[in-house]
Amino acid sequence: MEVTEERSDAPDAPDASVVPDAPAPSRPRRRGRTPRLIGAAALLGLVAGACAGYLVQADREPTKLPSLSQPVIEQAKGEVEPLSAAQDRKVRTDGDLRKLLLAKPRGARELDWVPKDGWMDLAAYADEYTDPGDKFSSLVTDQFRRAAVVGWKVGTAYTVQIRLVQYRQEDSMAASDATHNLQDGAESARPTDSWSIRGTGDGRAYVDNRAPFYSAEAHAWRGDIAMEIWIYGTKPIAKKTITGLAERQMERL
Repeated sequence: MEVTEERSDAPDAPDASVVPDAPAPSRPRRRGRTPRLIGAAALLGLVAGACAGYLVQADREPTKLPSLSQPVIEQAKGEVEPLSAAQDRKVRTDGDLRKLLLAKPRGARELDWVPKDGWMDLAAYADEYTDPGDKFSSLVTDQFRRAAVVGWKVGTAYTVQIRLVQYRQEDSMAASDATHNLQDGAESARPTDSWSIRGTGDGRAYVDNRAPFYSAEAHAWRGDIAMEIWIYGTKPIAKKTITGLAERQMERL
């Protein structure tokens, strides 16, 4: 019997023993060296420039510095006229302080207890306060210089005393401080009325018209001088009496 060989058109099955190569795993991309080279070149350029500048300066002659001494200016010849009292307040206040006090009104009588020469020394001024010893010490600390005083009596209505107290003011604004302390004392006494003194900044006048004792006071300062005005009367004291005196006295300073 003849055996016929069967032919198959189906493709050959792949050989299981042959496995295709797996693709290689991806790797991170390597960065180029160009930025590093540029940075290194820039750094070398800066160093080279600095070295070249140093060599150029080292070869130059040192620049001569200007002289610290200035040319002497000759003083003008002739006498310099001092400022008048109207131009320089110190000329006025360093003179006779009593001349800056208001004059006693015509018809008024002088007070017996006001010094005849118009001056109050440190002890006499401190004695006007309730605790003279403590006030004396504080005046020494505040560099009290001098005090001028004037006083008068108008009939039987009231008495007036005006003081100009001057300080050296080398370490503090003693005139301003003294004025503010007196103002605080007047406020604490609870006056019946008070007003600012025109043209003085923070100067103030006070009136206490509670019977049977009537009084008024005014306190202001200018420069190294503190002004004090004290009025005591047997009748109520008008605003224009105390403020008028204070304004006229401060105008003289």
